Amino acid sequence: MSSASALPRDAAARPAELARLRRVRDRIDREHAQPLDVEELARGEHMAAGTLSRRFKEAFGETPYSYLMTRRVERAMALLRRGDVTVTNASLAVGSSSPGTFSTRFTELVGLSPSEYRARAADSPVDLPTCVIKHAVRPVRNREAATALPA
Repeated sequence: MSSASALPRDAAARPAELARLRRVRDRIDREHAQPLDVEELARGEHMAAGTLSRRFKEAFGETPYSYLMTRRVERAMALLRRGDVTVTNASLAVGSSSPGTFSTRFTELVGLSPSEYRARAADSPVDLPTCVIKHAVRPVRNREAATALPA
């Protein structure tokens, strides 16, 4: 890893850098349904888009775009578990402009298509607390899940 892309090593600069990155992450959490792109997020923190992407990934393990897509899929999963929301409406509600692209990303993260997920969720117990369900079904990128398995 080059020193140009690493988080600041200076003890005084590192907390400020992490605070900037947390503000970006918090903005994604708040505005996930809005049109967001890395350039806009970077401008909000007076950073270059490439620098933001590298530093965000170093701090949180995924790029800002991946984090945004994971949040959108996570929120869509909650909507689909309700059972009264269509896949198209769920994708639009979480900020996706294309239901087809959203379905592809959803399937990549969850391992099921949104329609399959919705059908399976209808058969799941509904008396569990939402926080338990959310933790148990949090989307994990398939390639990350594979590396988490013991060798």
